[in-house]
Amino acid sequence: MRRIALFLASIVLAGLAVNAQGTKEMARPKLVVGIVIDQMRYDYLYRYYNQYSENGFKRLMNQGMNFTYAHFNYIPTYTGPGHASIYTGTTPYYHGIISNDWYDKTLKKSVYCTSDTAFQTVGANNASGKMSPSRLLASTIGDELRMSNNGLSRVYAVSLKDRAAILPGGHMANAAYWYDGGSGNFITSTYYAKVLPQWVDNFNALKTPAKLMASGWNLSLPESAYSCSMPDKGAGEADAFSEGKTSFPHSFEKVPLPNRLEKIRSTPFGNELLADLVVELIKNEKPGQGQYTDLLAVSFSSTDYVGHAYGPNSVEVMDTYIKLDKEIARLLEALDNSVGKGNYLLFLTADHAVKPNGEYMKENHLPYGNMDSKMVEDSLRNFCNRYFGYTEIIETVEDNQIYFNQQTLRNNKTDLHLLNTVLIGFLRNTFPQMNTISSKEDFNSKMPTRTMSTFMLNGFNPYRSGDLSYDLAIGYLSGNYSEGTSHGTSYDYDTHVPMIFYGWKVKPGESNAEVYVEDLAPTITNMLHIQEPNGTLGVPLIYPVK
Repeated sequence: MRRIALFLASIVLAGLAVNAQGTKEMARPKLVVGIVIDQMRYDYLYRYYNQYSENGFKRLMNQGMNFTYAHFNYIPTYTGPGHASIYTGTTPYYHGIISNDWYDKTLKKSVYCTSDTAFQTVGANNASGKMSPSRLLASTIGDELRMSNNGLSRVYAVSLKDRAAILPGGHMANAAYWYDGGSGNFITSTYYAKVLPQWVDNFNALKTPAKLMASGWNLSLPESAYSCSMPDKGAGEADAFSEGKTSFPHSFEKVPLPNRLEKIRSTPFGNELLADLVVELIKNEKPGQGQYTDLLAVSFSSTDYVGHAYGPNSVEVMDTYIKLDKEIARLLEALDNSVGKGNYLLFLTADHAVKPNGEYMKENHLPYGNMDSKMVEDSLRNFCNRYFGYTEIIETVEDNQIYFNQQTLRNNKTDLHLLNTVLIGFLRNTFPQMNTISSKEDFNSKMPTRTMSTFMLNGFNPYRSGDLSYDLAIGYLSGNYSEGTSHGTSYDYDTHVPMIFYGWKVKPGESNAEVYVEDLAPTITNMLHIQEPNGTLGVPLIYPVK
C-alpha cells in the first residue's frame, strides 16, 4: 500500500513539474529600442571617440556588440528608404520606398513617401500631418511584434521628420509623433489618433523650441578639442543662419522669430528637443513596463540637417555629435530607471551616411562633381527628336530614374529593346559622370540579393521605378551643390554606417564581418522568437546569450 502511495505521489509531483515547465514564459526583453541617427557615418564613432563621455556612444560601443563593417546595399541611400529598410529587413525592391519622393506613373506627378490625403493633421492647423505608412509595402519589426500577440505589445515611433517616425512605426504603431516647424509642436495624423494625448499637449505647451533657439550655438568643448575638424570655416560650408559667416559662435539673431521654430532642425538643439519628448514618452506611456515586449523607435534628424549644410569634415558636425552623445546618455539613463538595465534590447544605426563637400574634395584634389536631372532630361528629349523623330518618349527624369511615356511607346509601336539599347548607348557616350546604367528590361527576370553585388536591382521596384536607372561616378551627386553636400549613391561614404546591439542578452564584442543593414530586423525578431518581417532579405547576426 505504501509503495502505491509513493508511486501515486511521484506521478503527481512529476505532473506538477511538467505543468510548471509548460507554463514557464519565454524569455524576452521588456522593451526593444531602435535608435537611428540620420546621416551618421560609421567613422564618427571613432573620429570623435576621445570627446565622447563614458555614458553615451562609448557605453554602447564597449558594452554592446559592435559591427564595424555594416553597409546599405542599394541606391538611393536616402532617409525614407533607409528607415524602411532598417525596420523591414529588406530593400526598396520589396518594401517599395524607392526614395523620399518619386514619380507616380498613374498620377503623373511626384509623390512623397508618406503623404496621404485620406488623413488629417492632429496638433497643428496645417497639412503637415496628412501622412500615413500606406506606401510602405512590407511589414516591420513593430508590425510583427504586435501580430505575435494580437496587438498586446505597444509600438511608439518619434522623430523630427515625419518619414523617420512613420516608416519605423510601420502599419500597426500605437502612435507616431513628428515635429511641425510651423507651429513648433509635435504632431501626429488621424491615421493614429483623433487627438493628441494630454502629455503631448502639455509638452507642446512648454514652447521648448522657442526657448532652445533664444540664444546662439556655442562649442561644447575648448576649441583645441576640435583639431580633427579644423579649420572652423571649411570649404563649401553654407551660411545656415544668415550670419555672413560659417564659423563659431553661431547666432540666430538674423533668423526671424517665426522661422526659428523650423531652423531648430539645423542645430543640435533639435536632437535635444527630441530627447526631451522621448523622456516624457517613457514617463507617461511607460513602454517596457507591461506584460508584453514593447518597441520604441527613435530617430535623431538634426545630424542630417547640420551635415547637409556644413559637411562631414566640419566643426559643426563634430560639435553636434558631442552634444548628441549627452542626449544618448540621457536616454540610456531614463531607460535604466524605467525598464531596468539589462531588461531592454537596443540597436543603434543610421539611415545613410554622406559624401564630403564638393569644395572640400576640390581643395584636396579629389574627383567630384554634380549632375542635374534636368540636363539629362533635356539631352534625352533632343536626342529622341533627332533619332526617332519625336520628343514625347521621355516623360520625366527624377532621382536618377528615367520614365518613358508608355502611351507614346504604344502609339508608335516602339521596340522597347531597341529603345533601351539606343538610349543607354547615348547616355554612355554623352555623360561620363554616369557609372552604371540599367534598364527595367534588365531587371525583369532577376531577383534582389542581400549583397551589394546587385545594389541597383535592390533599390529598384517593378511598379514604382523608372524604365532606365543610372548611378553616378565616385564623388558625384545629382543636383547642384555649390555649398554643403548630400548622399544617395552606392559608394562607401554613403553606405557605411554604424550598427550596434546593446542590452538584453547581448554579448559584448566587435566584428568586422561584412554585414548589411537589412540584417538588423531579422536579428531583433529572431532574438524575440517572433516572425521576421515578411519581405526580409537579411539574416540574424547574433543570438541571445544564456
